[in-house]
Amino acid sequence: MFWDDLAEGCRRAKELGFDAVEVFAAGPDAVDPAALKQLLDDSQLELAALGTGAGWVVHQLQLCDPDTGRRQAARDFIRAMIDTAAGLGAFAIIGSMQGRYGDGVDQPTALSYLSDALNELGLYAQQYGVPLVYEPLNRYETNLVNTLAQGVQLLDALDTDNVRLLADLFHMNIEERDIAAAIREAGPHVGHIHFVDSNRRAAGMGHLDFAPIVAAVQEIDYNGYLCAEALPLPTSEDAARQTIQTFQRYF
Repeated sequence: MFWDDLAEGCRRAKELGFDAVEVFAAGPDAVDPAALKQLLDDSQLELAALGTGAGWVVHQLQLCDPDTGRRQAARDFIRAMIDTAAGLGAFAIIGSMQGRYGDGVDQPTALSYLSDALNELGLYAQQYGVPLVYEPLNRYETNLVNTLAQGVQLLDALDTDNVRLLADLFHMNIEERDIAAAIREAGPHVGHIHFVDSNRRAAGMGHLDFAPIVAAVQEIDYNGYLCAEALPLPTSEDAARQTIQTFQRYF
């Protein structure tokens, strides 16, 4: 949402009433943990999470790559992001880096690659006392796991219990029959939420009915952050202000 200047974005987030920020960095080397901690302390903000999406968007790394070396490079990238996030008391998110099947990798093989990676990386994150958070995406971004129920099935088959689900309301609007019911059924598996509207704009700028969604979030005793992974439209300032106003209306 605030993508132009991290320090200014943190300053405005605090002024508007946000408690934390989720940082999307080009990679672990792009983040100076000490400088980020100082910035967060100065802004009186927490780090909610660290996204790993640049691993795919910038570096074209994904966990289901048919090449063994590229798959390992993807795991190494995420492991380094876990190190950075955990040092600031936060967790890393695996979304677009999960990959997809096709191009020489069939569905069972891709799911086995993904499961193996989540097992390894979930256990790695456990040493820091933080979970690893995995995000089901809509069908246009992955053909592996699209709903929370599919995500629960994937997590239940893992050897580690240190992986949680990210419930992104934009993806859920595309894939879920009933967003509130999906959240309620996923229950304790939900470890993070992207509080955004149906069109990836700020909450309140689309057509989602937030009342039943919020009721479901409260019913599962969710106590994490709701982060605004939303488009900066019509401006970053407008989107941030709309998000916090909607949040305060319901919480």
